[in-house]
Amino acid sequence: MSSSSDLIRSLESLVGVSFGVESVADTAVVLATTSVAVIIGFLLFLWKRSSDRSREAKPVVVPKPLSVEVEEDEDEVDAGKTKVVILFGTQTGTAEGFAKSLAEEIKAKYEKAVVKVVDLDDYAVDDDQYEQKLKKETLAFFTLATYGDGEPTDNAARFYKWFTEGTERGSWLQQLTYGVFGLGNRQYEHFNKTAKVVDEQLSQQGARRLIPIGLGDDDQCIEDDFAAWREALWPELDKLLRDEDDHSTVSTPYTAAIPEYRVVIHDPTYSSYEDNHLIVANGNASYDIHHPCRSWCCCSEELHKSESDRSCIHLEFDISGTGIIYETGDHIGVYAENCDETVEEAAQLLGRPLDLLFSIHADKEDGTSLGASLPPPFPGPCTLGTALARYADLLNPPRKAALIAMAAHAVEPSEAERLKFLASPQGKEEYSQWIVASQRSILEVMAAFPSAKPPLGVFFAAMAPRLQPRYYSISSSPRFASDTVHVTCALVYGPTPTGRIHRGVCSTWMKNAVSLEKSQHCSSAPVFIRTSNFKLPTDPSIPIIMVGPGTGLAPFRGFLQERLALKADDFKLGVSLLFFGCRNRRMDFIYEDELNNFVDQGVLSELVVAFSREGPEKVYVQHKIKEKAAQIWSLISQGGYFFVCGDAKGMARDVHRMLHTIVEEQENMDSSKAEAFVKKLQMEGRYLRDVW
Repeated sequence: MSSSSDLIRSLESLVGVSFGVESVADTAVVLATTSVAVIIGFLLFLWKRSSDRSREAKPVVVPKPLSVEVEEDEDEVDAGKTKVVILFGTQTGTAEGFAKSLAEEIKAKYEKAVVKVVDLDDYAVDDDQYEQKLKKETLAFFTLATYGDGEPTDNAARFYKWFTEGTERGSWLQQLTYGVFGLGNRQYEHFNKTAKVVDEQLSQQGARRLIPIGLGDDDQCIEDDFAAWREALWPELDKLLRDEDDHSTVSTPYTAAIPEYRVVIHDPTYSSYEDNHLIVANGNASYDIHHPCRSWCCCSEELHKSESDRSCIHLEFDISGTGIIYETGDHIGVYAENCDETVEEAAQLLGRPLDLLFSIHADKEDGTSLGASLPPPFPGPCTLGTALARYADLLNPPRKAALIAMAAHAVEPSEAERLKFLASPQGKEEYSQWIVASQRSILEVMAAFPSAKPPLGVFFAAMAPRLQPRYYSISSSPRFASDTVHVTCALVYGPTPTGRIHRGVCSTWMKNAVSLEKSQHCSSAPVFIRTSNFKLPTDPSIPIIMVGPGTGLAPFRGFLQERLALKADDFKLGVSLLFFGCRNRRMDFIYEDELNNFVDQGVLSELVVAFSREGPEKVYVQHKIKEKAAQIWSLISQGGYFFVCGDAKGMARDVHRMLHTIVEEQENMDSSKAEAFVKKLQMEGRYLRDVW
């Protein structure tokens, strides 16, 4: 009885009231009713809090590429073992996939190898740690993609800057043996620049090159390039990782397992990931490629005139209240969805209904891993329609690994043999012609081999790469439009060699986007900002020359908005030239009124336009630049900046050659001195390119 009284007094003290009861029975009633009331009140509080915060911007979960977990004592390996670290710099996941497949094969071939696969961004938290860790490595391989205008990938940028621009270190890596495989495209001017520079720097800083650098060319078959580099690697690794009496794996060829997720089919009444996401509040979020923010389309407008047979869209994303900030010249990454027609075709080829609710898992039911080569699963459960729309790249030509996966699940023997041949070294030429040159999508290939119906776990793990964000140069300035991000996007639409009409994933989404101006049920997409070094000079009085034909105009529209805001704040503006190009002024002269207004307002000194289809001969921006050679050289000589934005394969190359010619002719320099001068401009940050 005394213990009950003590309990009552304790509860009275806790809630700050007196129950005023004498008997234990009465107390029980009061306790029960009070407890129910407190619980209900607490639930109401949580519901109200969730309701209030559900209107806040929510980050959309995009799984980050997984690296093999590194233990705290990662530098310590057992006696008789050798640590092998494989570091990757990837933009679309291909370099990561190569790193993981290399790791799997090394582990299978060499018992004494302890292999770690690490994202370069995760390898070290700061520059000092990069140095501390790298000087302890003895055997390292790098798979490095080159992106944009010879730039490192986002996850390798920090390492690349530290390693290539740091202080002189001398031969501090003499303990390191290394190999580098690069991923690039020969159509671009700076083919495999990142891998070449890292390979050269490693050697200069004392490391021993185990094998010549591999230069993968995505314009042909990069998988074959990687396979050839890897085959040349084994004899060298044998010398390091195999003892003389170790013949256990020599006679057994390595065959990579086909990646496959564990798939769980859920009851339709199960709450899907999308439903769960709506009731989860997120606070103090920071947004990046792995945590984008869903943003609404608040404005959409066709920029081409009605006479044009093409399309260019101006679209604005509402970022008010999200915490997203950007600077003039930055890029926006957009996660668009495959169109309904593509999604329906994929589901039909897989023989599964669009409303199938499922989830994928990278582990077995007992929790053990299914293999390090598996990409991270996408969020789930979700419907097959959602998975195909948001997460699967369905329109690019399939890699050879996808053909091998299809062959393993082809019921018809002739189809299986044909797929195996296309994926083999002997079928290289036919793969190059029938798939790459013909631009056959994974869906077209599946349609050509109808007996190959892979399970969902294989399709998402081995056949359909993860749908990647599309990047756009932002065409606005936060000084002018702080609550919106503007995008200028040309519609990608046209026939492929097979007759299929190719529709660009993101440009098609933007073309069909419904803006808030037109409907409360407007379109939205997960977005994030990627910073850029494509910036105006800090001193607005410095002259600038801008070259941006077509949608290459985008960042310069932001530049001019910025200058308009600076002028309103009484800043003195330097001379500015803009070279713009399009086909015909009556069809595709985008932002014409805005550009003329910038001239009228004194923000743009001169607008020079090249119309390529109006005269008897085609005229491009480089021709107009040549006409202004003396003026351009004068502005550069005054410390001016030279900006180029647009197509890297054609326009940017031609403009670069023209700039070289101007320097050569205006200063009577020979070719080598002119090129050295242009490179000096680049090193000083006065010749900047935003090209793709």
